[in-house]
Amino acid sequence: MVTSEKGSERSSEVVVPPRRRRFGAGVYVGASVIAVAVVATVTIALRLGPHPTLASRVASSTAITAADGTLLRLTLAEDGQYRLWTPLDHISPLLVEATLLYEDRQFFRHPGVNPFALGRAAARTYLGGDRRVGGSTLTMQLARRLWGVSSRTVSGKLVQIARALQLEAQYSKRDILEAYLNVAPYGGNIEGAGAASAIYFRRPAAALTLAEALTLAVIPQSPTRRGGAAQRGGEDEGAVGLERARNGLLARWTARDGAPAAKGNPTSFAWPRLRRPDDLPFAAPHFVDRVMSEPQPATPHGTTASERRTTLDPRLQRLLERHVRAYVARQHRKGIDNAAALLVDARVPAVRALVGSANFFDPRINGQVNGTRARRSPGSTLKPFAYALGLDQGVIHPATMLRDVPTAFAAYSPENFDGRFAGPLSAKEALIRSRNVPAMTVAGRLARPTLYGLLRSAGVDLPFPEDHYGLGLVLGTGEVTMEELVSLYAALANRGVARPLLWRLDDERARATATAANPLAARDTPSDGVRLFSEESAFLIRDMLSDNPRPTTRLAAAAETLPVDVAWKTGTSWGFRDAWAVGLFGPYVLAIWVGDFSGAGNPAFVGAEAAAPLFFQIVDSIAAQHPVPGVDLYTHRATAPRTVRRVEVCAVSGGLPTAHCPHRRSSWFIAGRSPIEPCAIHRTVALDAEGRRTCALGPPTVRTEVFEVWPSDLAKLFSTAGLPRRPLPSAAPGCDEVESPRGAAPRITSPLAGVTYTLRPSRGERAAGDTVALQAVTDGDASGVYWFADQAFLGRSARGSTLFWQPGHPGSFMVRAVDDLGRADARAVAIEAQP
Repeated sequence: MVTSEKGSERSSEVVVPPRRRRFGAGVYVGASVIAVAVVATVTIALRLGPHPTLASRVASSTAITAADGTLLRLTLAEDGQYRLWTPLDHISPLLVEATLLYEDRQFFRHPGVNPFALGRAAARTYLGGDRRVGGSTLTMQLARRLWGVSSRTVSGKLVQIARALQLEAQYSKRDILEAYLNVAPYGGNIEGAGAASAIYFRRPAAALTLAEALTLAVIPQSPTRRGGAAQRGGEDEGAVGLERARNGLLARWTARDGAPAAKGNPTSFAWPRLRRPDDLPFAAPHFVDRVMSEPQPATPHGTTASERRTTLDPRLQRLLERHVRAYVARQHRKGIDNAAALLVDARVPAVRALVGSANFFDPRINGQVNGTRARRSPGSTLKPFAYALGLDQGVIHPATMLRDVPTAFAAYSPENFDGRFAGPLSAKEALIRSRNVPAMTVAGRLARPTLYGLLRSAGVDLPFPEDHYGLGLVLGTGEVTMEELVSLYAALANRGVARPLLWRLDDERARATATAANPLAARDTPSDGVRLFSEESAFLIRDMLSDNPRPTTRLAAAAETLPVDVAWKTGTSWGFRDAWAVGLFGPYVLAIWVGDFSGAGNPAFVGAEAAAPLFFQIVDSIAAQHPVPGVDLYTHRATAPRTVRRVEVCAVSGGLPTAHCPHRRSSWFIAGRSPIEPCAIHRTVALDAEGRRTCALGPPTVRTEVFEVWPSDLAKLFSTAGLPRRPLPSAAPGCDEVESPRGAAPRITSPLAGVTYTLRPSRGERAAGDTVALQAVTDGDASGVYWFADQAFLGRSARGSTLFWQPGHPGSFMVRAVDDLGRADARAVAIEAQP
């Protein structure tokens, strides 16, 4: 300043160099622009640059829920916390608003730090002599929890502020708010609104009421006292503090938004009771363990990686558990202490209920073993699938006559459970009555695929080659799991297509969507399944099994009066180690196993006696208590495919009836595939005056009569049962070779195929052990069999009799059986000398 004084006048002048003034303003403006540009560049770089999601920074629990959202189990995260990461869209807006109202009303307006709140907190803490007051924003609280920052010191607070600014630069406000609500402490080892909602209120965070939202909002400010109060129980200081805090928040809420009823709450406002983590559900333990063992796929839109919504129906699960427990308790005196059950909706197929053992917590029965995944012998439960292949390959039709007679398959001669043989049976009756010889006969006539091939195609784990199991596979020589068995039976309901069982609701919905979008493709060429047999065979097998009577019903015809239409089969493993019952009713497949996980046998472990009663108790309960919309369980039967038709057959032979068949009935057949021929049992025989069979070169025919012409093995069985059939008359002179083009050739039953016989050294007279029994089944019009070894004649045996052959030396022989009508069979036989 320059001052001049002249008389009484004063003048003053402030001189500011123009250049200096402009330079200072330019620097200020430039510096401001640069600072803003730097901050913007850093912010953009942080936001757009690579950085992990906030969810990936913390470990998460897994919530396993039923199809209706019911919590089945909540697991601990890897760090021992209950933390269920939940997207912001899946958290109730009431909790979001209440949390912001209580913790950070300026959240969407500040850059991560609220200087006014920090100044106010510092003044009250250090100048006002008040208790310690926090001024942290939600972003600062999140930074403290993510990086473990200690904010009690000045340096720690500065680090917390820096981290908060970093979060705001890298993530959106919604991301930060979502992360805070997922890591906020809610008492003990409970973190995040998702876990707190599930534990304290047994509901998802999206379904919180206002009272529950206000309660959760106040807990993070003092989690040890307020959240711990719920875990400790009682009316301690923490409980009082929780009550005071939520009443205060309610007053703020009411002052802002009016009465709580305005938010949809009931008029009578009551605070909810907080449950304890010890009370978390541990439902369907074997099912949950099974789901947890499945790899978690990529998370589809709208769900969370921390939640696995399953296909389980809680009502059906409780029903199965109740019946299994009660049944085992009633049957304990028989040594029945354990059972497993699996219920699947065959339309998908999706698992609706699973009971792996009678008691998960009972070590006496190894209760934690999941019986639905244990590999066990299935007994006769695989027989329907051999018959299905037989139908497809033109080996049988439902009325085909099969022989249940003593028969050797290589070195194995199977018997039936009752130790008896039933003689001639239709294929349907043989399947229903679970006769072993007919089943092995059908299995032995299969081409490709065989039963072994079918099982491998269905994904059944058979660790050995086909030769290891042989034809006995149809009787249960292989081992399967209940899951595999149920998948096979579900194919009967799905037109012969087997699909993997589904456990997750998202997978079920995806499959339903794909099926609805292209139903023909899903039916004819399924992309997620494999066709095991034709639609026609699937229908026929289910129809055959539908006439299987309940254990208390002795006649198959009575099955028509049963309350629920069920297609079912039982199985009993060798040594009475496993009892099975499995079948279809309505849209469901149900399997029951009764046994001992140790593999110990028990005469009570018989499918029809141990497993079937429990099977039908569950079937009847489901039909009575849980009807299926749109499905009548009492009359439900599949519609026959257009290529499956009915035909009249002879009731005795199953062939097309001739004029001489006295009894007839109708049966299904597959057009162009089923092997239906004219009846060969009822034959018209020309007789001369003396009642002998005659021919063109013999005496003139006087009359004709109808005879039942049975093979020798069946004729012998009839005689043993006291029901002998009238034999054919002897041939008239000149008719030793009566023309009988329809008669069957002999069938050698001994010596056995594929067996090497041992010849002991000669010691004077030959011992009885050096002989080989020669036996053959002949047609009813043959009276005897001539036996040959290579070109050497061995002798003649009468119809149904045995000839004993004494080989003179070891070697390979071709043994031939020729009946008196010239029909023949041959078999290679190996003879070796005993060392």
